[in-house]
Amino acid sequence: MSRKTNVRHFEENLSELDTLVTQLESNQLSLEEALKAFEKGVKLSQECQTVLTQAEQKVQILLEKQDGEHLETFDPELNS
Repeated sequence: MSRKTNVRHFEENLSELDTLVTQLESNQLSLEEALKAFEKGVKLSQECQTVLTQAEQKVQILLEKQDGEHLETFDPELNS
């Protein structure tokens, strides 16, 4: 998945997670619906955390190499 795709999915997931939180806080969902929403929220949260971790690793690589040396290509598939 490309970096732009990761960012787009991150933003979409974050927006969906915000919607789920709002729904859960409204107390308008049945117990079954609330459990499904919570489960989906946990999954979205994990996906967002993965993207953030990859971004953090990329920043770390850039900071370590900032003295002008050749920058390594960051491949999240290799660094997972």
